[in-house]
Amino acid sequence: MDSQPSILVIDDEPDNFDVVETLLDGENYQLYYAPSGQQALNRLDSFQPDLILLDVMMPDLDGMEVCQRIKADPQWQAVPIIMVTALTDKEDLARCLGTGADDFISKPVNGVELRARVHSMLRIKQQHESMQVLLKLREDMVNMIVHDLRNPLTSIVLGAEILRFTGLSPKQQQGKIDQILLAAQQLQSLIDSLLIMAKLESGKMLLNYTEIDLCTLCMSAIADIEAIAAQKNLTLFSDLPEPGGIVVVDAVIFRRVLDNLLSNAIKFSPSKSQVTLRAEYLVAGGAKVQIADSGSGVSQDLRQIIFKKYEIGTLMSEVSQIGLGLAFCKMAIEAHSGTITIEDNHPNGSIFTVLLKNQ
Repeated sequence: MDSQPSILVIDDEPDNFDVVETLLDGENYQLYYAPSGQQALNRLDSFQPDLILLDVMMPDLDGMEVCQRIKADPQWQAVPIIMVTALTDKEDLARCLGTGADDFISKPVNGVELRARVHSMLRIKQQHESMQVLLKLREDMVNMIVHDLRNPLTSIVLGAEILRFTGLSPKQQQGKIDQILLAAQQLQSLIDSLLIMAKLESGKMLLNYTEIDLCTLCMSAIADIEAIAAQKNLTLFSDLPEPGGIVVVDAVIFRRVLDNLLSNAIKFSPSKSQVTLRAEYLVAGGAKVQIADSGSGVSQDLRQIIFKKYEIGTLMSEVSQIGLGLAFCKMAIEAHSGTITIEDNHPNGSIFTVLLKNQ
């Protein structure tokens, strides 16, 4: 809903509109007027109301008929309608609500009551719109997850089908087995990330802090991703502290953060470029880890969005983007009471920086 909600007043008496306008003065509403039910129905698309104040007693089409027609159109079903009526009989009021009206207010209209009911109905409308956005987000999320789960699964099925045929050399068989294993690991990693994120969000995950050697952990992450980097003809460069230093983290989750950041850097780096992993212990305690790539970079307006679940930065058709990796990293690092930020890597690319405090 816009910052200035629009209200359509449908009433055959212009003086009644003037009363409503006066009572709602200063409420930051955009008011529109239709002198008949038919004109309102004809021009709903141009009015685009967030709320309708509808008089019951009108010639030709009365308010109840107008309400029924509006609510019969799926496009306008979510728009709240407040019936403005001089009727006081409970059966008449029940008929107003039975036509699909969301509320009613009696004439003569009281300013305090009108403002309260309008505010209430607009709040309900905004909640409905927020729910629709959430449902659309969930639908998009499910589609993205299914798409990214299908990719490694397809690779596993195709590799297994090929292994069923005879005539493959031992080297070819080993290649297909490696392909299946890599795809299975990707599938497992994605599912594990989804499960960990769900636990972190619900507050049900307790981090298992242990003392680990930061250099050893980083070297292990680089070693495990070298094959993927080689496929894109990328150079992996590391600038690490001497072995023997200690950082206190949940080793499994922090390693997954490194895997996601390195995988992300490789994914968006052009062929024959470099991905760099730097790590250092800080004088004040804790550590700083940086992953730098030479990709297209991330614009200023996207730098917070990309850390949200199911959001992505620059869409690249040849790159699988589920919008979970960076969201997972942010949640995991913040669970460690740390921070993750992004900055430009000159002349091209991005640098993701993770800062960890002493536990």
